[in-house]
Formats: sequence, structure tokens, C-alpha cells
Amino acid sequence: MYDFHTHTLLSDGVLLPTELLRRMQVLGYSVVGITDHVDASNISETLLSLGRVSKSAHAMGIRMLCGVEITHVPPSEIAELALYAKENGADIVVVHGESPVEPVIPGTNNAAVSCSHVDILAHPGLITLKDASLAKKHDIALEITARGGHNRTNGHVVRVAEKTGCLLVVDSDAHQPGDLMSGRDREIIASGAGISDKILKNLLSAEENEFCLRFT
Repeated sequence: MYDFHTHTLLSDGVLLPTELLRRMQVLGYSVVGITDHVDASNISETLLSLGRVSKSAHAMGIRMLCGVEITHVPPSEIAELALYAKENGADIVVVHGESPVEPVIPGTNNAAVSCSHVDILAHPGLITLKDASLAKKHDIALEITARGGHNRTNGHVVRVAEKTGCLLVVDSDAHQPGDLMSGRDREIIASGAGISDKILKNLLSAEENEFCLRFT
């Protein structure tokens, strides 16, 4: 299994990175992205701290992706921060999308999917067909999320992805132990969003998902 969107006490989560990794190891995950919230104030320190955990992840047999979630910054800053992240050790860059339950600045989705250094647009809310097409063009995955509130628009995201052919991932956006998903939890989130049984297995697999293959 994979999860590209998790948080630790480096931002607003409650677990040390190593404890998060251990809990995910027990659940059967093989690919884990730790993507704490960042803006210009903490991006350097976050990447440096996560880099120190790679040895522990390797010892657990987990492919840990050192990452960030660029969060609530002005859309004009997204490309610059995404490039900075990639140039300073980030394996994966997530952007906090225009969720229906937070005051994300309008234009954030468009700025994210227009940037080739972004990998995932998290909980993109009522994303437009135009922005989803840009995500397709730049190989940026749209997220189906388990996070309460953010997940209200999962069905819309799936329908838009079907129309545009853009990539999808299923993530927890975990902040605490109870947020981590079992294999069955992941199936329920994806099926409940309208993912067909025909593609469900491949979508959820770290070995089969088209987006995941770039990290394995």
C-alpha cells in the first residue's frame, strides 16, 4: 500500500516521523510520503529534519518520500516554493488544494496544476475541468482523501478525473494514529468516491498505480 500525504509533529500532526513510519509499517505500507505543512517560514527546516529519518525508514523496509505540503500561500508563491523544495531534497511536493472547508485562496488549484514541480494537488474541492486538464498535462495527480470535511468533494474529483484522464491517488491526510487507513479503509474511501471495481485494485496498489510507479 501507499500513502503520499501524511503529517507529523513537524507541523500539525502528533507523531514523530519515526513513529508514524512504524505504525504504517505494521499496517502494511511500503511507500509513505511525509508531507508536513510548509510555507516560506519553515520549508528548509522541515526538509532537513525529514532527511534525517531516511535511515530509519530504510531499516523498516519503507520507501519514505521526503516531502512537503505547500499550504495557504498566495498562488503566486507556489511555483517558487515547489522548485525550492525539489532543489533542496524533496522527493514529492503536495499542494493544499481548494478544499470546501478551509479558506484557501482562489486560484490555488490553478497555480498548483500549472507547475511542473508539483506532484499532487490535495483535496482539490470543486476543481474545474480546465484545471484537471492542466493536471493531466503536467502529470499531477488529484487526491481522493479520507480526511473529514475535505472528502466532501471526492465524488466530484473522480468524475472530473474520468472526463480528463488525469491521475488519481488515495491518501489519508493523516494527522494522528486514528487517521491511518487499513487496506479495507482505503477500499471504502475509493469505492465511496465512485471509483469503479474495474480500476480499484490498480489505483490502490503501490505496484500498479501509474502515479506510484515514478517513485518505485
